[in-house]
Amino acid sequence: MQPSWEVADVLTCLGKQIENIGLSTWQLHTLSSIKRCRTAAMGGHIDACDGCGTIQISYNSCRNRHCPKCQGKNKEDWIQARAYELLPVPYFHVVFTLPDSINSLAIHHPKLVYDTLFEAAWGTLQQFGKTIGLQMGMIGVLHTWGQNLSLHPHLHCIVPGGGVEKQGNWRNVRTDGKFLFPVKALSKVFRAKYCDHLKQKDALQYQNIRAALWEKNWVVFAKRPFGNSNAVVEYLGRYSHKIAISNHRINSIDQHTVSFDYKDYKHQGVKKQMTLTHQEFIRRFALHILPKRFVKIRHYGFLSSTWKRKKLKNLQQHLGLQPIAKEARQNVLPKCPCCKIGNLHTLLVFNYRGPPIRYLGARQNSVSCSID
Repeated sequence: MQPSWEVADVLTCLGKQIENIGLSTWQLHTLSSIKRCRTAAMGGHIDACDGCGTIQISYNSCRNRHCPKCQGKNKEDWIQARAYELLPVPYFHVVFTLPDSINSLAIHHPKLVYDTLFEAAWGTLQQFGKTIGLQMGMIGVLHTWGQNLSLHPHLHCIVPGGGVEKQGNWRNVRTDGKFLFPVKALSKVFRAKYCDHLKQKDALQYQNIRAALWEKNWVVFAKRPFGNSNAVVEYLGRYSHKIAISNHRINSIDQHTVSFDYKDYKHQGVKKQMTLTHQEFIRRFALHILPKRFVKIRHYGFLSSTWKRKKLKNLQQHLGLQPIAKEARQNVLPKCPCCKIGNLHTLLVFNYRGPPIRYLGARQNSVSCSID
């Protein structure tokens, strides 16, 4: 079901006032792409059905990773690739969260803060693994937002509940597979490693917030293991290509404000509604536009690309799992939305000037489209 309102609608309402919010050139460029996504400004193509003869005009997507309308295909491709790499072992969901005392630094130096988050989280798991003689693995997915679009940097991690010994054999962290590492101990090591990395990279920035970083306990949350490998894939689908807010959460937009749903986790996840001005909504949304070419999904240890290319198949076979051969990607023609039987074939493509006048009028049928 198509949402009634979109982030792009807010950008349209805001117009040139967006220049007064104080956004960077990169943020403005990203928001411009989202605003133009699937409009005539992006160009497009004209397709015809080989069954009923319907002619359909489609506009191109911006393919920006922050766009609410462009994540579907990227997500499915990524999930399919991960399905080939699963092992028949327990998997845990671990979340590393940064304290709000670092938010100001994250706004002005996001790459510094987020790179250090990845390094500290992996360093923490790696240290605990080495203590028991195991090479661990981790997939980390960066999220920077809270439900109300505030800045809330945290790392969602998929962590297999064991690791590889020096001999190349697999061993679970625990024999019952129901526990990874103590979260209080993880939290203390995570804070120490983050502060140490930050100090080494930028001692001045670290000193400015040093007291605030150490005054509170940091939070590392570890959920119970997933039931099976299918549950792991389902989880990855929910989190891997998620963005700050989906269009479906937007309830209304008027001349001055935007209203959207959010869950208040301070009150057991009760669903509430928040109303913000156009400017404040876009300012908050822009907080979660990542730096150019920043990698938000990273693989470590025996889940890293280098390790997988050389040793993954052997490890899968050692665990009694027959490696799945990757299927060759096939180009499948889209089905006609009118008759649901025929396939759509591209007749021509067009640029930002739009389709030829003779094709305007969107769906045009050369024959009746009443096929049962």
